[in-house]
Amino acid sequence: MRTASTSALSFGAVAVLALGVAACSSGDPGTALPVAPAASSASQAAKASQLPPRPADLPLTGVDPCELLGQAQLDELQVNAVPRKAADAQDGPTCVFDADKTEPFHAYHLRTVSADLQEWLTGARRKNSMTTAPFAVEGYPALTNYRAAGTPSDCEVLVGVAKGQTLAAQAFAVTAGAFTQQQLCDQATQAADLAVQYLKTRT
Repeated sequence: MRTASTSALSFGAVAVLALGVAACSSGDPGTALPVAPAASSASQAAKASQLPPRPADLPLTGVDPCELLGQAQLDELQVNAVPRKAADAQDGPTCVFDADKTEPFHAYHLRTVSADLQEWLTGARRKNSMTTAPFAVEGYPALTNYRAAGTPSDCEVLVGVAKGQTLAAQAFAVTAGAFTQQQLCDQATQAADLAVQYLKTRT
């Protein structure tokens, strides 16, 4: 909520800008000031180095994400509705799995993405607002990816199943505030694990 006048805001912006210029103009042209993005990039690169090597490629070409889970797997995830394709699948083919028979309601999205896993750490898909952590799913390099601020609403697990191809499993809290961040990440990991197991049977 804004309580200051426009002129006051303008003055504050100018003052901050002036301070920024002063900080950069140290009088010593050979001295470079460290910046936060550089440190963050180093941190992300360190995470990338912790990822295990991919055991083998599990290509996603031609894979329908709605067919990645069989009935036994759907029961394990408490999915009670017929899987449906997402209408707004902008990031690749996406399937929605609803678990809304009993409270607390939740849902899963599985999608196949034409991007390498490293993109979320050091590439164009990296976002400073997201918390990422490296681990493994069925021996494959994987990341948890979620927004740490606010009430936990979802968690995404990204699995680098092949060069330039990533399987994404996302768990959503439909019942607001019903799940902790860890619970949502555990659900997403379970869905990813089951989907990768299915992909292994196709090779």
